[in-house]
Amino acid sequence: MIMLTKLNDTKIVLNCAHIESVELIPESKILMTNGKFYIVKEGAEEIIRKTIEYNGKIHCYRGDR
Repeated sequence: MIMLTKLNDTKIVLNCAHIESVELIPESKILMTNGKFYIVKEGAEEIIRKTIEYNGKIHCYRGDR
């Protein structure tokens, strides 16, 4: 789960395992596997970073290799 910010500054938590794609419009439009989408302030790079960090925590990845 990653925390992101909608355009009205509301925080949302998304299950990053269900992100299908991220479109830059210039905000980030996150398309989920169920067809829903969310528009957030964070850029694609930050969404990717948060997803990698989350997956590292749940799968015990180590970033120092």
